[in-house]
Amino acid sequence: MSAIRGARERARTEVTAAIKDEARKQLAAEGAAKLSLRAVARELGMVSSALYRYFPSRDDLLTALIVDAYDAVGEAAERAHRTAAAAPGATGLARWVAVALAVREWALAHPHEYALIYGSPVPGYTAPQDTVGPAARVGRVLIAVAEDAYRDEGLALPPLPDELRPEAERIAAEVAPGLAPAVAAPLVAAWSQLFGLVSFEVFGQFHKVVEAREVFFRRAVTELAATVGLRGGRG
Repeated sequence: MSAIRGARERARTEVTAAIKDEARKQLAAEGAAKLSLRAVARELGMVSSALYRYFPSRDDLLTALIVDAYDAVGEAAERAHRTAAAAPGATGLARWVAVALAVREWALAHPHEYALIYGSPVPGYTAPQDTVGPAARVGRVLIAVAEDAYRDEGLALPPLPDELRPEAERIAAEVAPGLAPAVAAPLVAAWSQLFGLVSFEVFGQFHKVVEAREVFFRRAVTELAATVGLRGGRG
């Protein structure tokens, strides 16, 4: 009986993967707003009722694709952090830049999946709580970079304006309890600016503006490192 159950589970896993692969092709061709379960079923030679046993609605399929995309870019960031941290004499700045470059590389290699999670909202879709953890993975890596640097080499703490202090203290308590408020608030800003840089490149906003894009990106994220107190950030 266990062998039969195992075969069924493998078959379900394979069909689920095929459904998501076909859905990603639709994202590339038509965009998320036009994703259709019926069209996916048709391309796979399935009847719609069979596909609904895997994904009861379009929103369920979208959520699965969104979680996969967040997990993929998160894994890329985590892998870059581990690799950079293992290098002899690795600094917080080097780890920060490595993570940022990994995010950019993943986004350029998967523009349609990037657009699904960082592009325009899909009409009629509301992301469930299931997406929150995966969405935070890159942010958690950046927090880890700052925490490691604080422990190992210290941070050049930026000044914290009085008007920002209450919000910075809340962010530190809720998002990055291992960091001082003077670092936590700029870190959230740097996180958002990192994705702003990536989005401008992925969505073509740098066309006829920035040509040496990797050089530009490296310099920009190095400057962002300085805002969170990573030493050498302006070197």
